Amino acid sequence: MTAQAVASATSPSKTIFGEVSQNWGWLFGMGILFIILGVIGLGRLIALSSAGALFFGVLIVIGGAAQFIEALKCKGWKGVAYHVLIAVLYMVGGVFLIWNPLAAKLLLTWVLAAVLICVGIVRMFIAIQMRATGSWFVPLLGGIISIILGGLILVKWPLSGLFVIGLIIAIELIVNGWTYIFIALAARKASKTAVA
Repeated sequence: MTAQAVASATSPSKTIFGEVSQNWGWLFGMGILFIILGVIGLGRLIALSSAGALFFGVLIVIGGAAQFIEALKCKGWKGVAYHVLIAVLYMVGGVFLIWNPLAAKLLLTWVLAAVLICVGIVRMFIAIQMRATGSWFVPLLGGIISIILGGLILVKWPLSGLFVIGLIIAIELIVNGWTYIFIALAARKASKTAVA
């Protein structure tokens, strides 16, 4: 075995990135694709929100159907009726989301706003408990930001229900794309370092 082969086999880039260090371009390209999709999504927030609500509805129907099938295998269990009831509720809820995506978007947006406000309040309590440690400012700031975001969504509700889900999906696509790009560039740099 040559010295370069030994160095390559034991290099940190091989351990961390594996084959990505040689094929970083694919990951880089996928990052660019995600960013493009996210930017397109930012221009089509209402359509993306509808697609998100529809997708969520389909997932709930599939989950309910899977639970119903599982319930049929649970003969002799005293809780099987409740298991079936939950499955049916999932399927009914999913069909409702598919059938009426506008109502689904409005409801999901309201729930999201309420969750953000509750999370913000909890973060603020955590910050208050952490005052003595000196590391309380970031949780406090996070809590305030969550409450403001939730409040802004509620103040503009039901209008915000038309675009908030799409906005979150678009931002997630863009963040995911940049994440892939930075991982690809790190893999490329590690690959060049290992070769040198």
